[in-house]
Amino acid sequence: MSGNVLLIVIDQWRAEALSCLGHAVAQTPNLDALAADGWLARQHFTVTAPCGPARASLLTGLYAQNHRSIRNGTPLAADIDNIARMARAAGYDPRLFGYTDTSADPRELSPDDPLLRTFEGVLPGFAIGAELNEDNLQGWPESLRRKGYRVPEPESDLYRASDYFADGFTREAALYRAEDSDSAYLVDALIEYIQEQSGQPWFAHLALLRPHPPWIAPEPFNRLIDSEAIPAPVRHASRAAEAAGHPFVKTWLEEQDRTGYCTPDVNVQQISEQQRREIAAVYYGLLAEVDQQIGRLLEFLRASGDDRDTLIIVTADHGEQLGDHWLWNKGGYFDASYHIPLIVRDPRSDAETRGRIEQELFTESVDIVPTILDWLGIPAAPQLSGLSLLPLIHGQRPSAWRRQVVWEFDFRNVQTGFYESRLGLTPD
Repeated sequence: MSGNVLLIVIDQWRAEALSCLGHAVAQTPNLDALAADGWLARQHFTVTAPCGPARASLLTGLYAQNHRSIRNGTPLAADIDNIARMARAAGYDPRLFGYTDTSADPRELSPDDPLLRTFEGVLPGFAIGAELNEDNLQGWPESLRRKGYRVPEPESDLYRASDYFADGFTREAALYRAEDSDSAYLVDALIEYIQEQSGQPWFAHLALLRPHPPWIAPEPFNRLIDSEAIPAPVRHASRAAEAAGHPFVKTWLEEQDRTGYCTPDVNVQQISEQQRREIAAVYYGLLAEVDQQIGRLLEFLRASGDDRDTLIIVTADHGEQLGDHWLWNKGGYFDASYHIPLIVRDPRSDAETRGRIEQELFTESVDIVPTILDWLGIPAAPQLSGLSLLPLIHGQRPSAWRRQVVWEFDFRNVQTGFYESRLGLTPD
């Protein structure tokens, strides 16, 4: 076996949200330092959205049109290979800290299996180090109880503010301290796992929920970012003008005219500009909290010496509209949903591009699997949609490279027919 693999996925992280790129409010000193010691791809894109399809592509190396898990809840066929299975076949014991949003293949399960009632399953091949997802917080609430917290019922109310009865969106602090957050819980578990390996090669996938909603942050991150400094959104002067641009956008705006996205009580299509800035400030505050936890993990790797033999990849599953085009969430066809960061640190001394920002070449989320396979010395299967990035990181400029990126979004809804009825489409 080769060295270690650390794959970190930050949920809903926008491409420009790094302070080293000159962002107006992003505070990411630890990710900046990793980029300065690694390779930052400025033109990196996920090939699909939302969460389930995006992670399926990232972890299988296949376009959505090939793996066919095209929506949250669409099963991923059991016979489709993935990076966890590939690494396991090479002698690793891949561990998951977080979630993969994998919808299980019903042909492999009994009709009453609880996995058929969620899209929050775990990708086959991963052993669970610590599981935590939006629908099931798993062991995190119990860890809070052991620390003396009074955990509310339902446990999902941990994502309400300390001012529990606050109406609408609030920047009040979360019920938990930053050192006890969901991100801290996963990083604690990962550090403990690495310590237990005693120098043996390891493979870890850390999937952090933040800065995905609910947008509630612990102190001091809830008020860290000045809302007045939040960049203006990319959009037309009014929702009506935006809707006039394309029938799909008009329908998407209509579909988003509902509550429950940012917080249970807020309709994102009725918020004021000041509220938009306040919401965005908490989004960037949560990103700063994630950066702090990643910094703690990176410091541990340096202190233990594991960083000398670990391929580190940090990226996102997809972006976030954050008010661009009057939209929130991810989907459609706008860049904000698909343009995401990618940082790769190859520890070997001949990684000649250390500290370089790749401004020109397009890279895609399907390149992650071939890159990890290249690091592990495993031949890439011909059906993979992506390419290894290690030649680029080692200073090679390929004579032929993709000249465009591809992303897909399936907006059909066979249950409600919402888009079909408004756009005059048939279900097939």
